[in-house]
Amino acid sequence: MNTWLRRVSRLVAAVLFLTLLTDQARAATPKVGETFPDLSAMGLEGALPELKGKVVLVDFFASWCGPCQESFPVMQELHEKFGARGLVVVAVNEDQKKEDMELFLKKHTAGFIIVRDAGNRLVSQVKIPTMPTSFLIDREGKVHAVHRGFKGAETKRKYLEEIEALLK
Repeated sequence: MNTWLRRVSRLVAAVLFLTLLTDQARAATPKVGETFPDLSAMGLEGALPELKGKVVLVDFFASWCGPCQESFPVMQELHEKFGARGLVVVAVNEDQKKEDMELFLKKHTAGFIIVRDAGNRLVSQVKIPTMPTSFLIDREGKVHAVHRGFKGAETKRKYLEEIEALLK
């Protein structure tokens, strides 16, 4: 009987392991051309405007991320330059403590949308590969570009080109 139970236990463990691998493969970082998750369905803390038909730059950040601190002025610049033409910048905070996010925002003011993924629903679905990571979403809700990290002027130049092309 013990041998039989061990075999069943091993079989169950193998099935669970394969299920986990399959779930992780399904929940991968959205690629260019794929539909980005519906932000309004993610239970994010903070108010979101209507995003349908808009070009959206979704930027994932955290207070402890040095490159995130460098990217915030660029996000503000993009918001100011393209907001009236239909770009919506949404920064998604990943900090576990709301106070950490608030301290970050005192040092890095933002006129764009800030939300917090306190339940990690969006972060776990999108599988952020590095911090910061941003997704440029077209008017149909499809990923147009993915930016992993922030490389200063190089990343800013790419943002400007890509956003300009989507807003034409």
